[in-house]
Amino acid sequence: MKVYLDYAATGPIKPQVKKAIESFFDEDFGNPSSIHSWGRVARYAVDSSREKIAKFLEGTLKKGKTEISGRVIFTSGGTEADNLAILGSLKGVKSDQKPHIITSQLEHHAIINTCKQLEKINEAEVTYIKPNNEGIIEVFEIEKAIKPNTVLISVMYINNEIGTIQPIREIGKMVEAVNEKRIKDCLKKIYFHTDAVQATEYLEMDVEYLHVDLLTISGHKIGAPKGIGALYIKKGVVVKNNVFGGEQEFGLRPGTENVIGIVALGKAVEILQEKSDEVNKKVIELRDYFINRVIDEIPEVVLNGSKELRSPNNANFYFKYIEGESILLNLDLAGIAASSGSACASHALEPSHVLMAVYDNAERAHGSIRFTLSEETTKDQIDYTIEKIKDIVQRLRNLSPLAPKSLKTI
Repeated sequence: MKVYLDYAATGPIKPQVKKAIESFFDEDFGNPSSIHSWGRVARYAVDSSREKIAKFLEGTLKKGKTEISGRVIFTSGGTEADNLAILGSLKGVKSDQKPHIITSQLEHHAIINTCKQLEKINEAEVTYIKPNNEGIIEVFEIEKAIKPNTVLISVMYINNEIGTIQPIREIGKMVEAVNEKRIKDCLKKIYFHTDAVQATEYLEMDVEYLHVDLLTISGHKIGAPKGIGALYIKKGVVVKNNVFGGEQEFGLRPGTENVIGIVALGKAVEILQEKSDEVNKKVIELRDYFINRVIDEIPEVVLNGSKELRSPNNANFYFKYIEGESILLNLDLAGIAASSGSACASHALEPSHVLMAVYDNAERAHGSIRFTLSEETTKDQIDYTIEKIKDIVQRLRNLSPLAPKSLKTI
């Protein structure tokens, strides 16, 4: 049996998305900037997708509205959108003081490495908030870190490794309250950004509900191809371009638009709007079944991250006394795909920065495996995976000098 349990890394293109983009490979191949009929067809496709995504993120269909207020900028993916949110909003700030950014120690490398680069070149001061022992960022910790020169707060919606759901709405409401006081004190408004790449499929994405100014999504996490993402920018938020060239994407992301990717992303979002709560419920039930069986049937296994405030599709386990990489290799031989952390850091030798931030335990970080499900995952696949995990863990512990004799069968 072949079992794919690495949907946090990427997923397949959905059939409806494939059908939606077919004509743009050979018939409707025009450049959206061209004024002839081929170009106009491409331009209409781009604009229609932009409107679909903006309406999805603004919740206009649920609210009975027809007009959108914010702006959607298409990028090459989540990483570029995150970079545009941070670097672009900093460029939009006019201040004599060095700008201050607040983020968390749990963020995707697209956020953390961008912030570190800003520190390195002395263009920003950054505070990295430590999570609590369940992998959650506390709102009061962010509020405590705010300074007069704070201009941006960036906290991811769902962590891509341990699946913890962060209190984005509560942070957003706190930032709005702080901004009301700052206006009275003639201080600049703080922008609030969230990387919602892992949340798009499962959680509430209405930017008004979340109280966010900037929001990132990525196509290949929701059934579109790799190489397409978007940044939502709330009306009134000033963002400047990082790339220079033409006037595409309102001048914020010059270069000929990826029409195929854009159409695919629009269709993927359209499918999400039609998704029933029952689908999410099925994924949650299967995730809980998986977690409970692994914890109950394999000794010395711990769930990483909060059990309650957790992505519907994420199960991340710490298998004591053995290396995660050894588990992964054996799972792969059994036809099972999983991950030891973020796909972006899969070639790194350093332990997961996320697990180190939460637990400060290198052994735990190296012994952890991430499994991520989808609506396509079946109970039979989970049962097969559990039986293989039990066998693999036992064999590896038999060989491990760290495992106590009580866990060995030889």
